[in-house]
Amino acid sequence: MKIILNGEEKEVKEGITVQELIEELRIKAPNYAVAVGMEVIPKSEYSSYRLKEGDRVEIVTFVGGG
Repeated sequence: MKIILNGEEKEVKEGITVQELIEELRIKAPNYAVAVGMEVIPKSEYSSYRLKEGDRVEIVTFVGGG
């Protein structure tokens, strides 16, 4: 199935969870947030939240500095 990930179309397996997507993308940053549509998904729901065809997913990492 296809989703929109950070503005670009991406092919992923049917019914992938947010946690599986994070693992597939090899995101290692300690601080990041995931939004699907306009809803921020709580980390406690990453392993149960299943993505659907056409979902718009934004993954944002936080960078400190000053």
